[in-house]
Amino acid sequence: MATATENVKKTMDKAQEGAERAHAAGTQAFREGVDKSLAGMAELNAEGKRNFEAFVECATAATRGAEALTSHAVSLGKKGWEDGLSAAQTLAQARSIQEVIELQTSFTKNWVETYLSEMTKATEIMSSSVKDSFKPINDRVTATVERMQSVR
Repeated sequence: MATATENVKKTMDKAQEGAERAHAAGTQAFREGVDKSLAGMAELNAEGKRNFEAFVECATAATRGAEALTSHAVSLGKKGWEDGLSAAQTLAQARSIQEVIELQTSFTKNWVETYLSEMTKATEIMSSSVKDSFKPINDRVTATVERMQSVR
């Protein structure tokens, strides 16, 4: 009978050892899973922060572009007003209809040239503003795509 008791005890000891190994393996797997989840959450949080910072950079660049465009428009309006006043004063001093026509033709030619030049500058300001505004988002998209491709 002692041998049956010893066999039961050995079997129980082996079962307990197996249960302890299974428990240790389960605990280790759980810890690794939690660590991976926490690392993933931290990376997701960091990614969200970088995306938000890129959005703020976009808004800041757009604001700077709008300010530059507004400043350009104000300066163009001021210059137009001053040129118009000067033209009116010069026309008022004209001594003949022929001189008025020549002066008006000259003013009109200068106005058209100035207009085209200033619209080109405004287009460049707008283009630069749009490019600067989208750069941070484009950089984030590129980084995300590269990261996704590296994970594959």
